[in-house]
Amino acid sequence: MQWRSIVVGLLVLRVLLNCAVWLVFGLGPSWGFDFPIKFTFNLHKIELLKDGDGATVKTNAWSQHMYDNRNPQANTCSKISGNSPKKSYLSFFQEGRDEYERKYSSFPDALKVKMRGMARDMFYFGYDNYMKFAFPEDELNPIACEGRGPDVLNPSNININDVLGNYSLTLIDALDTLLILGNVTEFHRAVRLVIETVSFDKDSTVQVFEANIRILGSLISAHILLTDPRNPFGDIALKDYDNELLHMAHDLAVRLLPAFENTSTGIPYPRVNLKKGVPPDSINETCTAGAGSLLVEFGILSRLIGDSTFEWVARRAVKALWNLRSNETGLLGNVVNIQTGQWVGRQSGLGAGMDSFYEYLLKSYILFGEKEDNRMFSAAYESIQSHLRRGREACNEGEGDPPLYVNVNMFNGQIMNTWIDSLQAFFPGLQVLNGDVENAICLHAFYYAIWKRFGALPERYNWQLQAPDILFYPLRPELVESTYLLYQATKNPFYLHVGMDILESLEKNAKVRCGYATLHHVVDKSKEDRMESFFLSETCKYLYLLFDEDNPLHKSESKYIFTTEGHIVPVDQRFREKSWEDQFPCEEPINKPPANISNTKCCLTIIIREAHAQMSFLDLLQEDVLLVEEEYNGCGGEVTVITDTVEQHHVVCAQSSDEDDTGHTFEAVDPLLPL
Repeated sequence: MQWRSIVVGLLVLRVLLNCAVWLVFGLGPSWGFDFPIKFTFNLHKIELLKDGDGATVKTNAWSQHMYDNRNPQANTCSKISGNSPKKSYLSFFQEGRDEYERKYSSFPDALKVKMRGMARDMFYFGYDNYMKFAFPEDELNPIACEGRGPDVLNPSNININDVLGNYSLTLIDALDTLLILGNVTEFHRAVRLVIETVSFDKDSTVQVFEANIRILGSLISAHILLTDPRNPFGDIALKDYDNELLHMAHDLAVRLLPAFENTSTGIPYPRVNLKKGVPPDSINETCTAGAGSLLVEFGILSRLIGDSTFEWVARRAVKALWNLRSNETGLLGNVVNIQTGQWVGRQSGLGAGMDSFYEYLLKSYILFGEKEDNRMFSAAYESIQSHLRRGREACNEGEGDPPLYVNVNMFNGQIMNTWIDSLQAFFPGLQVLNGDVENAICLHAFYYAIWKRFGALPERYNWQLQAPDILFYPLRPELVESTYLLYQATKNPFYLHVGMDILESLEKNAKVRCGYATLHHVVDKSKEDRMESFFLSETCKYLYLLFDEDNPLHKSESKYIFTTEGHIVPVDQRFREKSWEDQFPCEEPINKPPANISNTKCCLTIIIREAHAQMSFLDLLQEDVLLVEEEYNGCGGEVTVITDTVEQHHVVCAQSSDEDDTGHTFEAVDPLLPL
């Protein structure tokens, strides 16, 4: 078979090329090290590896079990001998225990002040040059010293157009970072610029997820900080401020609502045109993180303005995804068809396409106190530990490889590939929030080991070949975020050293004439002319906070949480209250509603089809559009009102066509079918 010979030849050639790369760049195997940080935590026992029959494999060496029950020839690690001594990735830190104690056991205050200054200077070098050369465009091209907006000549360039909406993205994204740095004057100037110059009435097609976390989240965060009567950052009141940022957030959220229409599952379309709604050629596929990571921002907005619409649609999307998880493993895939509910991508992991879905389950519970969010997160975390985690039971002791979280098939838990991506570096920070500090320490060490090797995190890293699969690094913040949260949890000066290493690497490898540039290649350090907005909103923010022990954020009596874009919001009792329940009380549901209507306690919800019809639910009531009496006490479930115009309306109830105890009759229909 000639084709088989060709395939074998190509495989051999790839192995030889990888060996050459290792030799040239010094990337050869160096796994194994007795990590000098000692832990005193206990880990619960979990099943690490399973064979095809579900029996536990009595080994902790994930490096020898990449492909369960697959053709051995497909396993490019098949030649590793079971008797070969293995080293762990923690060997990157090994310099002897005495050397470790000398280097990492302390971090002088003077050095902390110096690093804080470097982080501040890094932010302002990027921010000032953006304002000088790029504003009001969305991003800065730091090499050419010019602005960047949407690629109008190539609408299919989603790498750019998903993010850039012609709405001064970098300025909005950086608002609360200015306040974290204590620059109230520039914060006020930036807020005024946003109010006076930014409009969302644009013919821009953007990704719902990106617009939500970068724009909506920042506007909400800045508004909350401006109006917080406790003044955690001092007196930062802006003269004549009249909730404009909140109004802008509401305007943007209304323009994102069409993504939730005409989808039979309730899972939103991935993209929306801010002026025209969902594009006619929009695809029916979206990623789990993109559709399921809207609840924090939408939920806060709903509770700030007293309109349940936004939280309802976001929460329904989360529930729809959750109900599609595997019955066998409890895992979700990474890409789903929003009309059929079928999984297009069956890979389950912690990185791109899934990361913030898990993050927002926990953070939504922390913010809103909804027990269902906690139940979903706990179940998801258990499934992750059971099916994604490979390696020995404890991080710092025992036989076999240190723990690693891999990408598996959602239906059977078998490993699908041998790479992980840099977005997964957020997970140690989430583990800290969940109280699983030992696992957080261990996973963080894995990613820091990769950073030590390259001075950056490659977008994808092949843990089998121990080399990058995708070589660029766009200044992502996830490792810095986890480093900051681990330091807050442990106060171990080791993490200050990690932060200093990251800060100095960025300064050395990414700084260019007018800012900090994406690394095109983490080995040769070649660059791309782009500075994404999250560099200022997250990477610089976490680095600064890591070294600023006395920041008001740390000293305030209020507790704060970071959104997935790094925007700060307080853990506040008002976000655990639903003003619409006071307006329209609802009793516990009695009858099971149709499958396509969420069974929540919220009694009345509006989805307004036309983006320009920015009427709140109460406005609609006052206009007598809804034939619902004020004393209406509920229909035993949830009422959803969908209007094409204020003249046409349908009332959807959790019950079928029946009379409720107020005498009204309601028709059960699909809430997302065209009227």
